[in-house]
Amino acid sequence: MEFVWGRYSGLFYSAASCLIFYSLSILHNSYWLLPSFAAVFLFALGVFDYSQKKRAVLGNFPLVGRFRFIFESIRPELRQYFWEGDNDELPYSRNQRAMVYQRSKKILAARPFGSDENQYVEDFNWLNHSINPTKIEDDDFRIEVGEGENKYSMSVLNISGTSFGSISPRAIQAFSSGAKKGGFAHNTGEGSLSKYHQAGGGDTIWQISTGYFGCRTQDGKFDENLFSLKAQLPQVKMIEIKLSQGAKPGHGGMLLGAKVSPEIAETRNVEPFKDVISPHKHSEFSTPEELLNFAKKLRDLSGGKPVGIKLCIGHPWEFTAIVKAMVQSKISLDFITVDGSEGGTGAAPVEFTDHLGSPLRDAIVFVDNALIGAGLRDRVKIGASGKIVSAYDIVRVCAIGADWCNMARPFMFSIGCIQARDCASGHCPTGIATMDQKRYRVIDVEDRAERAFNFQKNTRFALKELLEAAGLNHPSELNRRHIVRRLSASQIKLADQIYPKVTDGALLRGEDVEDARLSVYWKLVDKSSFHPVN
Repeated sequence: MEFVWGRYSGLFYSAASCLIFYSLSILHNSYWLLPSFAAVFLFALGVFDYSQKKRAVLGNFPLVGRFRFIFESIRPELRQYFWEGDNDELPYSRNQRAMVYQRSKKILAARPFGSDENQYVEDFNWLNHSINPTKIEDDDFRIEVGEGENKYSMSVLNISGTSFGSISPRAIQAFSSGAKKGGFAHNTGEGSLSKYHQAGGGDTIWQISTGYFGCRTQDGKFDENLFSLKAQLPQVKMIEIKLSQGAKPGHGGMLLGAKVSPEIAETRNVEPFKDVISPHKHSEFSTPEELLNFAKKLRDLSGGKPVGIKLCIGHPWEFTAIVKAMVQSKISLDFITVDGSEGGTGAAPVEFTDHLGSPLRDAIVFVDNALIGAGLRDRVKIGASGKIVSAYDIVRVCAIGADWCNMARPFMFSIGCIQARDCASGHCPTGIATMDQKRYRVIDVEDRAERAFNFQKNTRFALKELLEAAGLNHPSELNRRHIVRRLSASQIKLADQIYPKVTDGALLRGEDVEDARLSVYWKLVDKSSFHPVN
């Protein structure tokens, strides 16, 4: 019976089809030979499955077992289109993606018939409103970063690091063009400043990674002349030293030689068709003081443009040492971009993605507290990135300490990403996360730039409406008392009752602070080391 409807049924029916179609070709018409050839092929494939030893399922279920691998390969698509709930987050829910698509296409992002959220579950949070709402005339919210004539007026919402090479040329140009139209910034990611960033013309944050791409010598060291030449371009508004990334903190990377096209090689100052290594740490500094001196060098070489760092918070003493070094050396960073561990990337080890680094909200609170306690908060601005998608997400992170937000994946949605999660293979179905010209040819730069612009603009408008409802005039007026969080079915607290508090300059005065990470390690760190020295 196994040959009729059991595990060998594929062999039986393919063999039977061979005989039937071949007989029909002899008795009736030679055209029946075509399906007979197909049946012969399937039978031969079944015999191969039965005889091979590498896949047990195919050996025990020849031919039939192949359906298991077919369905497994399209499982993400089947789940997304047929079984995924509207609020299932993998990693972005259908509702979140729909909101981005609607705003990018200037479609009203409204929800009829009430909220889909269960507002009584643990960890549900919301923004309190005011009985005295405000009226905001201009939603182009700006934050001044840096000092002097080259300080930068930063938009509250910008495009996070998206590297040329991981993102296609037309996608990069669409992002930059959208940023130019909307007056916001686009971070280059570690792939450096490419001609496609320049073609788009948008404000650019040049990220300097461990590989020093775009400003490196042949042996991978930092090249001052190359850096200065590009950093002084009017399009480059700020410089960001990448220490770590939320999706894979402490992990370097390698771009295989086969992917290093002449264009990518030119952009990164590397040799084409040779493996490109991104080391796991910087070679230009090994102590907090050396980091700050390097930042000062970049500021000087760029003509005084704002310089900051990007990191995912790990060991609390390491960031505490950086803050203390700013106090001791009197060299300050202009900004700190905090990347939460929920951040995404084209590819990262599963363990790194799931269990390494601090989530964004906890990290923002810590960084904010450290800067306040050291008396540096007015000087050093904070950017936030890591699974931020809506205007409420912006409100929440600004309330607990951020000055502005960066998004990468939502902006990818805005130009057509469908969350296929096939970014590392080069087979991106929308042509965004690929360097395959046959795939990215479908991207219309002008159209997708308009969508990125629309998404940013409409999200800012939604932010404006939230601030008005809360009785505020600018995101900078948000603080922890504006956000409420449900701790259990019967207990709610304001965020300023949950997160530890630090008063301005408390660490400098030697006062006790509520944040245990600071109260313990501030006394144990020094500008001379990232490790406790006392």
